[in-house]
Amino acid sequence: MPSDPRNPVQALAASPIGPVRFVAYFRVSTERQGRSGLGLEAQREAVARHVAATGGEVAAEFQEIESGKRADRPQLAAALAACRAQRATLLIAKLDRLARNARFLLGVVEGSGEGGVVF
Repeated sequence: MPSDPRNPVQALAASPIGPVRFVAYFRVSTERQGRSGLGLEAQREAVARHVAATGGEVAAEFQEIESGKRADRPQLAAALAACRAQRATLLIAKLDRLARNARFLLGVVEGSGEGGVVF
C-alpha cells in the first residue's frame, strides 16, 4: 500500500528513521469479559489491522480489566510510561476503551509524550 502524505502516521511509517512504534492498550470492563475474550479479540484485530496498514510495529502491549469510569488504571499508566520511554504512539482500538470523558482523555493525550495517541 503506498503511503499517503496527508496521513501523519503513514508519513512517519515511511520516514527514514524506521517504522512507527506503537504501544497497544486493550481494556475490558468486567472480569467476565476478560475471561471470555469478548471485546479483547476485536480490539486486537483492529490494532493489528492498523499496524499492518501503517507498516509499524508493536513495541509493547498492555491489557486491563477495569471500568472506564476509573481514573487510576495501572496498566494505562504503564502503557503511557512505555510510550514516553520508547517514543512510541499509544494505540487503542476505540475511543471508549480509553476514556469516557474529555477531561480524562486530554490528560491521557498530554501524558502520552511525543508519540501521541492513535484511535
